[in-house]
Amino acid sequence: IMEQTKQQIERFLKKIAQKFPTTEEPTLMTDIHIMVSQFSGDLMAFNDEGVEITRCVVEKWIENTDDDFYEQVTSLLRCELLKHKDIIENFGIIQPFNFVLEDEEGEHIAELYCEDNDTIIADGDLLPGLEEDLDDFLKKLIP
Repeated sequence: IMEQTKQQIERFLKKIAQKFPTTEEPTLMTDIHIMVSQFSGDLMAFNDEGVEITRCVVEKWIENTDDDFYEQVTSLLRCELLKHKDIIENFGIIQPFNFVLEDEEGEHIAELYCEDNDTIIADGDLLPGLEEDLDDFLKKLIP
């Protein structure tokens, strides 16, 4: 079943790529918003304006009641995005652009992937511990 899910995600990414063909000088600016439904199993992609790019149904996700559903989906999507970065880096979209995971209400869940020429951020943390360091610095600055 896992292999089938991975194939569905790969087809999903290729459908997005078809909507943003490679160009010499991309003019389009947008992030890719990925929405997953824990009830219907829908995997959908939208642009910044909320216009649907493509969708598919992942059978394994239909009526999935796992408490850690979004954590599972986040790590699976990150792995698949990294695996298919050759497709993504050729999207006709101005870089940097992000893949953002959202729930059915459009609430932000996670940054999945950032495509920025040679820099790939696939776990959301560019510099782990930076937030804590910043907090410590601010505490010293403002006693």
